[in-house]
Order: sequence, then structure tokens, then C-alpha cells
Amino acid sequence: MLIQEYTAHEFDSMDDFRKNFKVKVPGTFNFAYDVVGRYAREEGTREALVWCDEAGDERRFSFADLDEASDRTANFLVSRGIGKGDAVMLMLKRRYEFWFFVLALHKIGAIAVPATHLLREGDIRYRNGAAGIKMIVAVSDEGLLDRIDAAREDSPTVAHYVRVAAKGEGRADWVDFDSAFASAPTAFERPRGGAAPGLRDISLIYFTSGTTAHPKMVQHDFAYPLGHIVTARYWQRVAERGLHLTLADTGWAKAVWGKIYGQWLAGCAVFAYDHDVFQPKRLLERIAKYRVTSFCAPPTVYRYLIREDVRQYDLSALTHCSVAGEPLNPEVYDRWLELTGIKLYEGYGQTELTLTIGTFPWMEPKPGSMGVPAPGYDIDIVHPDGNPCADGETGEIIIRLGPGGMETGRPFGMFAGYYREPDLTAQVFAGGVYHTGDTATRDSDGYFWFVGRTDDMIKSSGYRIGPFEVESALMTHPAVMECAVTAVPDEKRGQVVKASVILSPTHEPSPELARELQDHVKRETAPYKYPRIVEFVKELPKTISGKIRRVEIREAGGQLAGGQPARG
Repeated sequence: MLIQEYTAHEFDSMDDFRKNFKVKVPGTFNFAYDVVGRYAREEGTREALVWCDEAGDERRFSFADLDEASDRTANFLVSRGIGKGDAVMLMLKRRYEFWFFVLALHKIGAIAVPATHLLREGDIRYRNGAAGIKMIVAVSDEGLLDRIDAAREDSPTVAHYVRVAAKGEGRADWVDFDSAFASAPTAFERPRGGAAPGLRDISLIYFTSGTTAHPKMVQHDFAYPLGHIVTARYWQRVAERGLHLTLADTGWAKAVWGKIYGQWLAGCAVFAYDHDVFQPKRLLERIAKYRVTSFCAPPTVYRYLIREDVRQYDLSALTHCSVAGEPLNPEVYDRWLELTGIKLYEGYGQTELTLTIGTFPWMEPKPGSMGVPAPGYDIDIVHPDGNPCADGETGEIIIRLGPGGMETGRPFGMFAGYYREPDLTAQVFAGGVYHTGDTATRDSDGYFWFVGRTDDMIKSSGYRIGPFEVESALMTHPAVMECAVTAVPDEKRGQVVKASVILSPTHEPSPELARELQDHVKRETAPYKYPRIVEFVKELPKTISGKIRRVEIREAGGQLAGGQPARG
């Protein structure tokens, strides 16, 4: 377990964990060489990655396999002119080649830019120009390749187009990676001197899925993987020689939270299920068949899983489950515990961070609470004037920097700023703190409860109402499958609460059901928070990462497509 070389890993209590956890950061660190390469040399046959797809194909990779595969890939990249500091966009869904390329880019010192295959032509064009992309590597999906080709004319920095898992005939101006990989040299020499990537060089850029302006470019350095020791070892509770599944496409930052860094540092293999459409039954089948030991997914996934006959699947290998992305509904927590005997441990972070707030081994989960601050992060909740909030008061989550600020005072795992955007970087780090833009409350036990984004707060008749607390109340009603809460201007109250609701298949929209939902919220939370407008819709506008675009709902003003508004 290499984690022992970077941190002590046995603690008696949460207090001990908070006070004494430290990351031992070496003068130089490169995950590809110092973790994967180390395993390859000392435990080459140790299982690292188990991959399967919907068709039943399966591949298993040891650390020695991945070390050689990434060497081949690094040689392929260098032969195409990719060098230290060059940006390469990876659009690979859940293909196992994603791991080849990330490790190879780390070895070279180049920058990996993971991206989702759902991007449209304009999204691709923007990313190519903003990050100065030099090569695009994409899974061989004809629709995706067509969209990439359509953006070529306005993407002068892109010199190479590479397709993976190609089928059928060749495609003009695209390199087929499979054949190039087969002929690439099997050994890659580690760069030395100035050619070697330094600890603070950029290794990853993620485009955040902004709800208003263009996405920001979050840059992480080569020390970033060490920040995920807490994520994997103490929140996801991955097991030594276990098998962990985080249900995320490789285009999202959640993938490196749960599919590579912390898991391998903690000695746990990673499971990748390559699928296009989420089907709860098939997921449960894979978890049972491959004996997954730890699982992480957003609450929405668990909401679908508990609708299945979970007890018919052998989940006896599963020992720990974690959840993040939105507040967890208590009914989902209770039902999953009833069906599996496993508690759900919530957590919070951002693309800019690692796990920042979490529910850790020594704690009793409080469904709907993110937990408490993770070690290494000096976190507080503050009013707009910067003064700390008392327990129960809503304010912004901020992270205080240590001496040296951005240069030396950043916790390991915190991003190194927004790529090519110094003004925006200075703005979010104003006053010697990082402004998350998220609001929360803290209870008397120190547990944090998510409220919403700072720009999503609803101010009605002098009350400050967070959309997530109303959404959480609505989600406890059996008729509600999904919902979004926003503000609507009102002459008397300034703003009123509006709920856009997708109903479960067993319910039909009606004024009576709208009133029932309003009364339900009054019973579940403070009555002043109830939605005075209920709109039944068929779908909700979302970003490509699946986040609800409340700004689009607000801008729509009236009803969404398919909506049936009711006031009360």
C-alpha cells in the first residue's frame, strides 16, 4: 500500500484524523512513475483496472500492463510532436484507453484535458481555442467525430486527430490509435532535467459546466493526485486489493476522484463499466458479478436502484457506499440501508478541489448533510461581509489559505487557478480565501448542510430560502421523480418560490396534486418555504454535465415546454 509513504493512515477518532492527518509531499512527484511505475516494478501482476462493456466484453489490466501500455502511448504521442506543456483533449467515454492516455500524458509532462462526448460543435470549438488544444483523442463514434470535424476550420491549434476503438474503414485525416499503438515501442524513458514535469506544472485542465457564461478552465498540478488520498481512503473507504466503482464518465472531474488516483494510492483496483444508457438492473448485475467492494454515485442513481428488487442480487462483497452531487433524501438513505445494510456516506467538493467536506469512518451519517470539513482544509461559513456565521445561519462556504496564499498556502488538491484567466482567479481568491460560491449552514454538531449557489438564493418577504432545501422536501413525496426550485418576481413579496416538477410514471399532473405537493413541503420544512407556484414539466434544462440550469428556468419567466403551472 503506497499510501503509507505519503501519509499516516491509522487514526483513532475524527478529532485525531483532523489534527494529525498530513500529506508527506516529496520534492518531485509524478503519479505515472511514482505510483503506477512503482507497482509495476514491485508488484507487476497486481490488478489495477477491470473493464467491461454492455456487450459483455471484458479486459483486466495489471499495473505492469498499464505501465507498458502508457509507455507505448507516450511514444505514440511524442512521435506526433506532443511534448511537455501541450494540451490534449480526451473524449473517450469509459474506454480503457483513457487510462493509457492520462498516464502517458503525465509521463511526458503534457496536459490532459478530459471532455465529455456529449459536447456539441460550438462547445468543441470553444474548448479548442481557449485551451490551445494540440491533439484530440476521441472514441470512434461517428456522431462525435462529425462534430469534431465540423469544428476544425475554427480550431487552428489542433494539429492531430486520433480515434480509438475504430470500426470499419478509415476516416480521412484521423489516425487510428489501435494500429499505431500495436507498433509503438514498449519502453519510454523518463524525462530528466528541464524536460521533466515539476510538482507545480499543469497536469490536468477541466472545463467546468457553468450555468451562465462560458465554462472556466480549472488547472491542477502534478501534486493534485495526493489530495485524493482523503477522497478514496477515508470517504469512499476503498479496500486494500478491493474493487471500487465510481459511476462517472471519464469526461468529468468525478472520474479522477474515483477511477484512478486515490484508489491506486490506497491499493484498490478500479472497476469501469462502459455503457451508454444507465439501466439500474444491469448496473446491479455488474456490481454483483465482479464483486465490487465500494461504490460511489450521485443520489439520483440510488433513487433508481432502490426501485429495483435489490435483494435478488448478491451484493455481499459491497462494504461501503458514498454519495455526492446533491443533498441526499432521507428516504433514499433509509431504503438503501434497509435493502443492503449499508449506510450512505455523503461528501462535498468541486472540480476545483478534492473532497472538501465529508462523512468519515468515525462519524454517524446525517442524511442530507455533507458532513464535516476534511483535514487539510480550513473551512468556514461566512456572511457577505466576511464575518463568520453562527450555527444555523446561511452563508458562503470559504476556504482559508495558509501563509504564502496561492503560491505556498494552498491545500494539496486545491486547484492552481483558472487557466489563462488571472482576473477571475484573483476574484475567487480575494481576501486570502477561496470563495466556493456555494452556501450552507452548520449545525451544533459541526455538520454542514448544503443550501445552494450564492446566485440561486431566493429572497421572499424578508426570508432567505435555498432551492436545495425545498427540492429535498419535494423529493420525499412519491409523486416526484425530479425537480428544480427557482425564484419568480412578485410585487408583494419581492420573489416567490417556484417548483418545476417531473412526476413519476405513476402520477398525472393536476391542480389537486400541485396543492398536495405544496402542503407536503409545508409539513416537511418551514411553511414559508413552500412553492407558491408548481409547474409540471416533462424535462428540465441541464448543462452537459447534468446540472440543472436554474438560470434558464428563471429566464423562461413563464412555463417551460410541457409545463402546467399552478399557483397557491
